[in-house]
Amino acid sequence: MLSKAPLGFFDSGVGGTSVWKEVVQLLPHENTIYLADSKNAPYGIKSRQEIIDLSIKNTEYLLAQGCKLIAVPCNTATTNAIDYLRAKYNVPFIGIEPAIKPAALNSDTKKIGILATKGTLSSQLFKTTQEKFTRDIATIEVTGTGIVELIESGKKDSREMKSLLQEITQPFMTSGIDYLVLGCSHYPYIKTTLQELLPKNVKIIDSGAAVARQTLAVLQEQNLLNTSSDSGQHRLFSNADPTILEELIQPVENATIASLDF
Repeated sequence: MLSKAPLGFFDSGVGGTSVWKEVVQLLPHENTIYLADSKNAPYGIKSRQEIIDLSIKNTEYLLAQGCKLIAVPCNTATTNAIDYLRAKYNVPFIGIEPAIKPAALNSDTKKIGILATKGTLSSQLFKTTQEKFTRDIATIEVTGTGIVELIESGKKDSREMKSLLQEITQPFMTSGIDYLVLGCSHYPYIKTTLQELLPKNVKIIDSGAAVARQTLAVLQEQNLLNTSSDSGQHRLFSNADPTILEELIQPVENATIASLDF
């Protein structure tokens, strides 16, 4: 029965679990499969063709597992590959984009910060979104070089991370921003540290809840919602150290984590 088929997720590592958890919370009866391509993280420094090739590989694995929908909680993969994936495969895809729109609409200072990977900031989709919503808004864009690698190494709360973020956030400190947009699904895991470093009036937003709502809307629209009253079963795979994945998803019930050679 297609409605009981799992939702598929892939990301350039463990960061997309920040979005996956939002989906699981909103849709507790859906089964899921999460693919963490940590071996190839970060995607943000790769060429567009490399990102497309990795996205194809991940998609075809999830389709082989019978997934009825594929969410791509990776800003870099969405901005560089999702149009290609939608044209190539006959399954719904849910992408993710930096939450520029709500930040721009709600900013009082008319200045917002965007922290993202090089791959996202240099993509055409990002430029299009930015131009659409920030015509009267000043945007301070910063590349979060090194953040993903530390999170993938289990060092999200380390001294190394705090030191790196102190350096990275300098352009935001004196620019008068009142919103910081997190443009990478790994970055919600450093939100607490960012809040400690940034001025108290700066609101930090990400796209996780919006992706969950969009997933629900697409499932309803295409009559794919799981109507079972059973709790969802979740299988998560990593092609690197699975203990990092396990630490980040706690406490989620009915979840199994395993290594996968892909």
